[in-house]
Amino acid sequence: MAAKGFDYENFAQNLAAQAQDLVPAEFSPEEKEYVINTLGNFSMMAGKALAEDKSLPFDADTSTYITQIIAEWSFHKSVDVIRSGIPRANWDGVMQKIAYTIFEVAKQAFSQKLPNDQIIEIIEHHVNKTYVDAITELKDKGIIDESLMEFAASQSNMNKMAQEMQAQAQAQAQGEQGVEPGVDGQNLPQVQGTSPVAVSEPEIAPKALKLATVAMLFNRMNQDRVQIFLDKFDQNDAEDVVKYMKLPDLMQRVGAENAMKCLQEIKMNLPKASDLAPMRVVKKIKNFASKYSEKELETMLIKERIGVKRLVFTALEDKYYENIPPKVASIVATHLINSV
Repeated sequence: MAAKGFDYENFAQNLAAQAQDLVPAEFSPEEKEYVINTLGNFSMMAGKALAEDKSLPFDADTSTYITQIIAEWSFHKSVDVIRSGIPRANWDGVMQKIAYTIFEVAKQAFSQKLPNDQIIEIIEHHVNKTYVDAITELKDKGIIDESLMEFAASQSNMNKMAQEMQAQAQAQAQGEQGVEPGVDGQNLPQVQGTSPVAVSEPEIAPKALKLATVAMLFNRMNQDRVQIFLDKFDQNDAEDVVKYMKLPDLMQRVGAENAMKCLQEIKMNLPKASDLAPMRVVKKIKNFASKYSEKELETMLIKERIGVKRLVFTALEDKYYENIPPKVASIVATHLINSV
């Protein structure tokens, strides 16, 4: 059935308009135009296919969601492509492969009615794999060298924006609108199952303070990703966070000093990716490599760059090859597994 009521043209135009303010400030007018046009064109093409293809079993809401996913990834990866240093003539080729992958993977995932968080994880995996495959192909053709390929593979605008969001939230907590620490915190409505957030004495209700601070962060995130995080919360806590998110003056009620302290505590208690990711990559590679002899591995890796070879053979010794960032190493490991 065609997606009746899905006005894909206006939706794609609105997505492109919203993205205008999100393009990195350091981009030239031509680079900014490329990001916006790429997002708009891919959204328009995907929306048109979803709206008019009678063989697709999607309604207007699902078609809208898929188009939005394509727009978001088109934005992030076009920014990555520009920052990567890849020659301008090759940008479109990389982006077309990514857009096609998202569209096909999304169609299959939604047709199978998988949970939203699983769909997003699957799409992210395939986007990263396609991106690495595309820049690896450029290297194999001699268009870029090994160092540029590795630099390009390390680009992740999505992660960069998440880090900037955290920094912005912390800065805002320090002095948004000149709010004095502890002002009006006692007026934060009590949510069932918690105590009010007491600004002057945060130790009275630390859990409520943390949930309110999380709500502040979630208000600055893409709402689809917020739901993924909320699904992992205790149901009562999730309901409290949602209620706090709806407060128009949440920042003032919590108080800048309380928010800063809570953000720091949350940050301290988070597992450090730099500590955990390398050994996860080592285990992932060892599981893959255990199926082959050393000679077979050397044959399989003959076309790979030297850094990849060192990553694999160092992992076999239960060590991590430090010259490759953990996130890039994880993508490379996935690429190796899927290429066999």
